[in-house]
Amino acid sequence: MKTIFRICTLLFLAFLLAAASFSLAAAQASPPKASPPILLTACGQSPELSMLKVMIQKAKIPYDMVDLATAQDLAKKKNAGTPYKTLIVLMGASLKGMGAAGISIDDEIKRTAELIDAAKRDKITIIGAHIGGMKRRAQGAEAGDNTDELSIDAVAPKSDILLINKEGNTDNRFTVIAKQRKIPMIEIEKNIELSKAIEALFK
Repeated sequence: MKTIFRICTLLFLAFLLAAASFSLAAAQASPPKASPPILLTACGQSPELSMLKVMIQKAKIPYDMVDLATAQDLAKKKNAGTPYKTLIVLMGASLKGMGAAGISIDDEIKRTAELIDAAKRDKITIIGAHIGGMKRRAQGAEAGDNTDELSIDAVAPKSDILLINKEGNTDNRFTVIAKQRKIPMIEIEKNIELSKAIEALFK
């Protein structure tokens, strides 16, 4: 009788252990989540910012877009009693865009670093997005232009979530960063999928 009881006890403990392991695995596999409202900006003045804005609108998520957002924009919203919960920084540099704004990549990196630091202090979720594909990456840029890669270096490693167009990750640049920093990464096949990916993030 004691032997049967002992076997039953061991089987029950094994079941509990298996259930706990399954629950932990399920939790680890859970998709990343974020909360509105969003502050949307770019590091490098990529023209894809307008596309990302449209996709956020399509997903019907409350947001503000500020091309040259700073820590002061976070503070204003916080002081108004409606703090931002998520910061989306679009990676990808445009020499034309920065030229029109009268800024350099160094200016953008400094501004973005201060913005991200302020967001982290306020526990705001940071999403680093790159949707321009390889044509926006340095491989598709003019000779000697590495501004796009500098933009990625400034944002991706500091992000809580990465949202990436798969075509811009053919060299596994973002995969490596995600694995090294243990950052959840969402890859989309085409930018038309962005609104659904964003909607899922903010459900």
